[in-house]
Amino acid sequence: MTLRKVNLVILVLLLVAFLIVIQRNLLSLNDFLGKENPDAVLGAVLPFESEVSPGVRPDKRRTGDEIPVVLTASVDRLGAVVAAINSIYRNSRGNVVFNIVALNDTVDHLKEWLSKTRLNTIKYKITVFNPDVLKGKISKDPKRLVTLKPLTFARFYLPLYFPEAEKAIYLDDDVIVQGDIKELYETSLKPGHAAAFSDDCDSATSKGIIHGAGNQNNYIGFLDFNKEAIKKLGMKANACSFNPGVILANLTEWRSQNISGQLEHWMELNAKEDLYSNMLAVSVSTPPLLIAAKLLHWNGHYKPWGMKSAYTDVWEKWYVPDPTGRFSPLRRHSGEKQ
Repeated sequence: MTLRKVNLVILVLLLVAFLIVIQRNLLSLNDFLGKENPDAVLGAVLPFESEVSPGVRPDKRRTGDEIPVVLTASVDRLGAVVAAINSIYRNSRGNVVFNIVALNDTVDHLKEWLSKTRLNTIKYKITVFNPDVLKGKISKDPKRLVTLKPLTFARFYLPLYFPEAEKAIYLDDDVIVQGDIKELYETSLKPGHAAAFSDDCDSATSKGIIHGAGNQNNYIGFLDFNKEAIKKLGMKANACSFNPGVILANLTEWRSQNISGQLEHWMELNAKEDLYSNMLAVSVSTPPLLIAAKLLHWNGHYKPWGMKSAYTDVWEKWYVPDPTGRFSPLRRHSGEKQ
Protein backbone atom coordinates (compact mmCIF):
# COMPACT_ATOMS: atom_id res chain seq x y z
CA MET A 1 0.00 0.00 0.00
CA THR A 2 1.44 3.40 -0.96
CA LEU A 3 2.18 6.12 1.61
CA ARG A 4 -0.54 8.34 0.08
CA LYS A 5 -3.11 5.61 0.46
CA VAL A 6 -1.98 4.87 4.02
CA ASN A 7 -2.41 8.53 4.93
CA LEU A 8 -5.89 8.55 3.39
CA VAL A 9 -6.85 5.53 5.45
CA ILE A 10 -5.51 7.20 8.59
CA LEU A 11 -7.58 10.33 7.85
CA VAL A 12 -10.79 8.33 7.58
CA LEU A 13 -10.01 6.40 10.74
CA LEU A 14 -9.20 9.60 12.58
CA LEU A 15 -12.54 11.10 11.60
CA VAL A 16 -14.40 7.94 12.56
CA ALA A 17 -12.65 7.79 15.92
CA PHE A 18 -13.76 11.35 16.64
CA LEU A 19 -17.32 10.53 15.64
CA ILE A 20 -17.25 7.61 18.04
CA VAL A 21 -16.16 9.94 20.81
CA ILE A 22 -19.10 12.19 19.95
CA GLN A 23 -21.54 9.30 20.14
CA ARG A 24 -20.30 8.58 23.67
CA ASN A 25 -20.73 12.14 24.86
CA LEU A 26 -23.82 13.37 26.71
CA LEU A 27 -23.39 17.13 26.19
CA SER A 28 -26.03 18.79 24.01
CA LEU A 29 -24.97 20.90 21.06
CA ASN A 30 -28.37 22.32 20.18
CA ASP A 31 -27.87 25.54 22.14
CA PHE A 32 -24.42 26.13 20.68
CA LEU A 33 -25.38 25.56 17.06
CA GLY A 34 -28.55 27.59 17.45
CA LYS A 35 -26.80 30.76 18.64
CA GLU A 36 -25.97 33.55 16.27
CA ASN A 37 -22.38 34.68 16.38
CA PRO A 38 -22.17 38.47 16.05
CA ASP A 39 -18.42 38.32 15.56
CA ALA A 40 -18.49 35.72 12.79
CA VAL A 41 -16.58 36.64 9.67
CA LEU A 42 -18.49 36.38 6.41
CA GLY A 43 -17.03 34.01 3.88
CA ALA A 44 -14.45 31.57 5.15
CA VAL A 45 -15.20 30.50 8.72
CA LEU A 46 -12.25 30.04 11.02
CA PRO A 47 -12.41 27.41 13.78
CA PHE A 48 -11.89 30.12 16.38
CA GLU A 49 -13.43 33.53 16.97
CA SER A 50 -10.67 35.13 18.98
CA GLU A 51 -7.77 34.38 21.27
CA VAL A 52 -7.60 35.41 24.90
CA SER A 53 -4.03 35.74 26.12
CA PRO A 54 -4.20 36.40 29.86
CA GLY A 55 -1.46 38.14 31.80
CA VAL A 56 0.22 35.38 33.81
CA ARG A 57 3.39 35.07 35.84
CA PRO A 58 5.20 32.25 34.02
CA ASP A 59 7.57 30.06 35.98
CA LYS A 60 11.02 31.42 35.13
CA ARG A 61 12.57 28.04 35.87
CA ARG A 62 10.83 26.62 32.81
CA THR A 63 13.22 27.29 29.96
CA GLY A 64 14.19 25.70 26.67
CA ASP A 65 12.09 24.89 23.64
CA GLU A 66 8.36 25.17 24.15
CA ILE A 67 6.25 22.01 24.34
CA PRO A 68 2.85 22.90 22.86
CA VAL A 69 -0.12 21.09 24.43
CA VAL A 70 -3.73 21.50 23.28
CA LEU A 71 -6.75 20.61 25.44
CA THR A 72 -10.43 21.49 25.30
CA ALA A 73 -12.54 22.86 28.15
CA SER A 74 -16.32 22.47 28.19
CA VAL A 75 -18.51 24.16 30.77
CA ASP A 76 -19.63 20.98 32.55
CA ARG A 77 -16.14 19.41 32.62
CA LEU A 78 -13.88 22.26 33.67
CA GLY A 79 -12.62 20.30 36.66
CA ALA A 80 -11.39 17.64 34.28
CA VAL A 81 -9.20 19.92 32.17
CA VAL A 82 -7.85 21.61 35.31
CA ALA A 83 -6.80 18.24 36.74
CA ALA A 84 -5.22 17.25 33.41
CA ILE A 85 -3.27 20.51 33.21
CA ASN A 86 -2.09 20.21 36.80
CA SER A 87 -0.86 16.64 36.26
CA ILE A 88 1.05 17.66 33.13
CA TYR A 89 2.60 20.75 34.68
CA ARG A 90 3.65 19.19 38.00
CA ASN A 91 5.17 16.10 36.40
CA SER A 92 7.03 17.88 33.61
CA ARG A 93 10.25 19.84 33.83
CA GLY A 94 10.05 21.27 30.34
CA ASN A 95 8.69 24.57 29.07
CA VAL A 96 5.09 23.45 28.58
CA VAL A 97 2.72 25.91 26.90
CA PHE A 98 -1.01 25.17 26.96
CA ASN A 99 -3.60 26.25 24.42
CA ILE A 100 -7.01 25.64 25.99
CA VAL A 101 -9.82 25.61 23.44
CA ALA A 102 -13.22 26.58 24.83
CA LEU A 103 -16.58 28.11 24.01
CA ASN A 104 -17.58 31.63 25.03
CA ASP A 105 -19.58 30.47 28.05
CA THR A 106 -16.51 28.91 29.64
CA VAL A 107 -13.74 31.50 29.26
CA ASP A 108 -14.33 33.74 32.27
CA HIS A 109 -14.82 30.83 34.67
CA LEU A 110 -11.70 29.08 33.41
CA LYS A 111 -9.53 32.21 33.66
CA GLU A 112 -10.66 32.77 37.24
CA TRP A 113 -9.96 29.15 38.15
CA LEU A 114 -6.44 29.29 36.76
CA SER A 115 -5.56 32.72 38.13
CA LYS A 116 -6.75 32.15 41.70
CA THR A 117 -5.11 28.77 42.33
CA ARG A 118 -1.62 27.29 42.27
CA LEU A 119 -1.94 27.05 38.50
CA ASN A 120 -1.38 30.81 38.15
CA THR A 121 2.20 30.31 36.94
CA ILE A 122 1.46 28.08 33.95
CA LYS A 123 1.94 29.47 30.44
CA TYR A 124 -1.32 29.33 28.53
CA LYS A 125 -3.75 31.02 26.21
CA ILE A 126 -7.43 30.39 25.70
CA THR A 127 -8.82 30.05 22.18
CA VAL A 128 -12.56 30.52 21.68
CA PHE A 129 -13.85 27.89 19.27
CA ASN A 130 -16.38 28.92 16.64
CA PRO A 131 -19.11 26.25 16.18
CA ASP A 132 -20.09 27.81 12.84
CA VAL A 133 -17.19 25.96 11.27
CA LEU A 134 -19.22 22.76 11.67
CA LYS A 135 -22.16 23.86 9.57
CA GLY A 136 -22.71 21.46 6.70
CA LYS A 137 -20.12 19.06 8.06
CA ILE A 138 -22.07 17.09 10.67
CA SER A 139 -25.18 14.94 10.54
CA LYS A 140 -28.55 16.72 10.73
CA ASP A 141 -30.13 13.69 12.35
CA PRO A 142 -31.86 15.09 15.49
CA LYS A 143 -30.97 11.94 17.45
CA ARG A 144 -27.28 12.57 16.81
CA LEU A 145 -27.36 16.34 17.17
CA VAL A 146 -28.28 16.06 20.84
CA THR A 147 -25.08 14.11 21.53
CA LEU A 148 -22.74 16.18 19.41
CA LYS A 149 -20.09 18.33 21.03
CA PRO A 150 -18.38 21.07 19.00
CA LEU A 151 -15.12 20.95 20.92
CA THR A 152 -14.61 17.35 19.80
CA PHE A 153 -13.69 18.77 16.40
CA ALA A 154 -11.20 21.31 17.80
CA ARG A 155 -8.36 18.82 17.33
CA PHE A 156 -8.94 18.91 13.56
CA TYR A 157 -7.29 22.33 13.48
CA LEU A 158 -4.16 21.80 15.58
CA PRO A 159 -1.75 23.88 13.43
CA LEU A 160 -3.89 27.00 13.88
CA TYR A 161 -3.46 27.00 17.66
CA PHE A 162 0.35 26.99 17.39
CA PRO A 163 1.08 28.48 13.94
CA GLU A 164 4.84 28.64 14.50
CA ALA A 165 5.30 25.20 16.06
CA GLU A 166 6.55 22.11 14.29
CA LYS A 167 4.98 19.60 16.70
CA ALA A 168 2.18 19.60 19.28
CA ILE A 169 0.40 17.24 21.64
CA TYR A 170 -3.37 16.98 21.91
CA LEU A 171 -4.94 15.43 25.03
CA ASP A 172 -8.55 14.76 26.00
CA ASP A 173 -9.65 16.36 29.25
CA ASP A 174 -10.18 12.96 30.89
CA VAL A 175 -6.46 12.19 30.88
CA ILE A 176 -4.00 12.24 33.77
CA VAL A 177 -0.30 12.35 32.88
CA GLN A 178 1.93 10.75 35.52
CA GLY A 179 5.30 11.28 33.83
CA ASP A 180 7.23 13.98 32.01
CA ILE A 181 5.28 14.89 28.87
CA LYS A 182 8.55 15.83 27.21
CA GLU A 183 9.16 12.11 26.65
CA LEU A 184 6.01 11.91 24.53
CA TYR A 185 6.83 15.15 22.74
CA GLU A 186 10.28 13.88 21.76
CA THR A 187 8.91 10.67 20.25
CA SER A 188 9.99 10.42 16.62
CA LEU A 189 7.37 10.20 13.89
CA LYS A 190 8.05 8.41 10.65
CA PRO A 191 8.68 10.59 7.57
CA GLY A 192 5.45 11.58 5.88
CA HIS A 193 3.31 10.83 8.94
CA ALA A 194 1.26 13.75 10.27
CA ALA A 195 0.31 12.20 13.62
CA ALA A 196 0.78 9.26 15.97
CA PHE A 197 -1.85 7.59 18.16
CA SER A 198 -1.90 4.84 20.75
CA ASP A 199 -2.86 1.29 19.77
CA ASP A 200 -5.17 -0.03 22.49
CA CYS A 201 -6.09 -3.47 21.18
CA ASP A 202 -3.77 -5.25 23.58
CA SER A 203 -4.90 -3.32 26.66
CA ALA A 204 -6.76 -5.46 29.15
CA THR A 205 -8.99 -2.51 30.03
CA SER A 206 -9.92 -1.69 26.45
CA LYS A 207 -11.85 -4.83 25.61
CA GLY A 208 -15.43 -4.09 24.68
CA ILE A 209 -17.80 -6.20 22.64
CA ILE A 210 -20.37 -4.94 20.15
CA HIS A 211 -23.23 -7.37 19.74
CA GLY A 212 -23.00 -8.81 16.27
CA ALA A 213 -19.88 -6.84 15.37
CA GLY A 214 -17.11 -8.33 17.47
CA ASN A 215 -14.45 -6.41 19.35
CA GLN A 216 -15.12 -2.67 19.33
CA ASN A 217 -11.41 -2.01 18.88
CA ASN A 218 -11.54 -3.41 15.35
CA TYR A 219 -12.74 -1.24 12.47
CA ILE A 220 -15.64 -3.52 11.62
CA GLY A 221 -17.28 -2.08 14.72
CA PHE A 222 -16.67 1.51 13.63
CA LEU A 223 -17.09 1.65 9.85
CA ASP A 224 -19.85 0.58 7.50
CA PHE A 225 -17.92 -1.62 5.09
CA ASN A 226 -20.92 -1.79 2.79
CA LYS A 227 -20.39 1.85 1.78
CA GLU A 228 -18.49 2.36 -1.48
CA ALA A 229 -16.26 5.11 -0.07
CA ILE A 230 -15.02 2.70 2.62
CA LYS A 231 -14.56 -0.18 0.18
CA LYS A 232 -12.28 1.96 -2.00
CA LEU A 233 -9.86 2.42 0.91
CA GLY A 234 -9.00 -1.29 0.89
CA MET A 235 -9.02 -1.50 4.67
CA LYS A 236 -9.12 -4.72 6.66
CA ALA A 237 -12.27 -4.94 8.74
CA ASN A 238 -10.51 -6.76 11.58
CA ALA A 239 -7.57 -4.32 11.76
CA CYS A 240 -6.88 -2.74 15.15
CA SER A 241 -8.27 0.77 15.70
CA PHE A 242 -6.64 3.55 17.72
CA ASN A 243 -7.50 5.99 20.49
CA PRO A 244 -7.80 9.66 19.44
CA GLY A 245 -7.61 11.00 23.00
CA VAL A 246 -3.83 11.33 22.84
CA ILE A 247 -2.29 12.71 19.64
CA LEU A 248 1.30 13.59 18.86
CA ALA A 249 1.11 15.76 15.74
CA ASN A 250 3.78 16.74 13.23
CA LEU A 251 2.30 20.15 12.42
CA THR A 252 4.63 20.67 9.47
CA GLU A 253 3.30 17.53 7.78
CA TRP A 254 -0.24 18.40 8.89
CA ARG A 255 -0.03 21.72 7.07
CA SER A 256 1.78 20.31 4.05
CA GLN A 257 -0.79 17.57 3.52
CA ASN A 258 -3.73 19.87 4.40
CA ILE A 259 -5.00 17.37 6.94
CA SER A 260 -7.59 19.81 8.30
CA GLY A 261 -9.07 20.29 4.83
CA GLN A 262 -9.11 16.57 4.15
CA LEU A 263 -10.80 15.87 7.47
CA GLU A 264 -13.47 18.44 6.66
CA HIS A 265 -14.04 16.67 3.33
CA TRP A 266 -14.62 13.36 5.09
CA MET A 267 -16.87 15.05 7.64
CA GLU A 268 -19.05 16.37 4.82
CA LEU A 269 -19.04 12.99 3.10
CA ASN A 270 -20.05 11.27 6.33
CA ALA A 271 -22.89 13.77 6.84
CA LYS A 272 -24.22 12.76 3.41
CA GLU A 273 -23.49 9.02 3.38
CA ASP A 274 -23.26 8.00 7.06
CA LEU A 275 -19.99 6.13 6.74
CA TYR A 276 -19.61 4.79 10.24
CA SER A 277 -21.39 1.80 11.65
CA ASN A 278 -24.96 2.27 12.89
CA MET A 279 -24.48 -0.81 15.02
CA LEU A 280 -21.84 0.95 17.07
CA ALA A 281 -24.04 3.93 17.80
CA VAL A 282 -26.77 1.82 19.41
CA SER A 283 -24.91 -1.20 20.80
CA VAL A 284 -21.50 -0.09 21.97
CA SER A 285 -20.36 -0.77 25.49
CA THR A 286 -17.47 1.60 26.04
CA PRO A 287 -14.38 0.51 27.94
CA PRO A 288 -14.04 2.37 31.25
CA LEU A 289 -10.33 3.07 31.27
CA LEU A 290 -7.19 2.82 29.18
CA ILE A 291 -3.93 2.53 31.06
CA ALA A 292 -0.39 3.22 29.90
CA ALA A 293 2.69 3.27 32.08
CA LYS A 294 2.56 7.04 32.62
CA LEU A 295 -0.89 7.98 31.38
CA LEU A 296 -4.44 7.22 32.48
CA HIS A 297 -7.34 7.88 30.13
CA TRP A 298 -10.93 7.49 31.31
CA ASN A 299 -12.42 7.18 27.81
CA GLY A 300 -15.76 5.60 28.68
CA HIS A 301 -18.94 6.89 30.30
CA TYR A 302 -17.57 6.62 33.83
CA LYS A 303 -15.45 9.65 34.67
CA PRO A 304 -13.42 10.18 37.86
CA TRP A 305 -15.37 13.36 38.67
CA GLY A 306 -18.66 11.46 38.33
CA MET A 307 -20.49 9.08 40.63
CA LYS A 308 -18.67 5.90 39.60
CA SER A 309 -15.18 5.35 38.24
CA ALA A 310 -11.98 3.38 38.69
CA TYR A 311 -8.82 5.02 40.04
CA THR A 312 -10.62 8.07 41.39
CA ASP A 313 -7.88 8.49 43.99
CA VAL A 314 -5.35 9.14 41.20
CA TRP A 315 -7.55 11.80 39.63
CA GLU A 316 -8.28 13.42 43.01
CA LYS A 317 -4.55 13.84 43.57
CA TRP A 318 -4.35 16.29 40.67
CA TYR A 319 -7.73 17.96 40.95
CA VAL A 320 -7.59 21.62 41.99
CA PRO A 321 -10.81 22.81 43.71
CA ASP A 322 -12.80 25.50 41.96
CA PRO A 323 -12.28 28.82 43.81
CA THR A 324 -15.71 30.00 42.64
CA GLY A 325 -17.47 26.90 43.97
CA ARG A 326 -19.38 26.38 40.72
CA PHE A 327 -17.79 23.03 39.87
CA SER A 328 -17.60 20.11 42.25
CA PRO A 329 -17.05 16.38 41.61
CA LEU A 330 -20.37 14.58 41.92
CA ARG A 331 -19.08 12.30 44.66
CA ARG A 332 -18.28 15.31 46.82
CA HIS A 333 -21.50 17.02 45.89
CA SER A 334 -23.47 13.94 46.96
CA GLY A 335 -21.66 13.82 50.29
CA GLU A 336 -19.53 10.76 49.56
CA LYS A 337 -16.41 10.63 51.67
CA GLN A 338 -13.09 10.94 49.89
